[in-house]
Amino acid sequence: MKNIVIISSSIRNKSNSEILARQALQGALESGNHAELITLKDKDIRFCKGCLACQKTMKCVIKDDVSEILEKVKSADTIVFVTPIYYYELSGQLKTLLDRLNPLYPQKYSFRDVYLMTTSAEEGDEVVETAVGGLKGWIACFDKARFAGVFNGGGVNDANEVSGREDMLKAAYEFGKSIETPLS
Repeated sequence: MKNIVIISSSIRNKSNSEILARQALQGALESGNHAELITLKDKDIRFCKGCLACQKTMKCVIKDDVSEILEKVKSADTIVFVTPIYYYELSGQLKTLLDRLNPLYPQKYSFRDVYLMTTSAEEGDEVVETAVGGLKGWIACFDKARFAGVFNGGGVNDANEVSGREDMLKAAYEFGKSIETPLS
């Protein structure tokens, strides 16, 4: 049994990426894992100030919702970051969270496998390449962690559009169900 944290970074109502994240969550739970979905939609997440105080104190000086998320990320075996693709990149909300997870750097952490789950209007692996590179840059700072794979949900644009795509809903469920098997 793995402890899986799925973090959805879309702030749009009826978000395609969050719908797929919920499908992955269901698959992960039905496989006997402990899994939790965290949505950034209603969270107070401020920008990193770059003060680097967290490297000494292992805590951020900013008092917002990140400290609670950080603790869950720290104790997870597996992390799935979920993002809509904006201009071929991670959402700003996710990038801001990644920056704010900087207090993890000097700490002991449990996560080993880190996945990326995306949605985008365009289809094709090239659509997510830059986003994958951005996440791999974050992962590179954690020597025990590795990029475990990407689920690319391309071809959906309008809110809730993915709800009509049984193929993609099933694929996201199966992704969650088999999350301990690396995709790449």
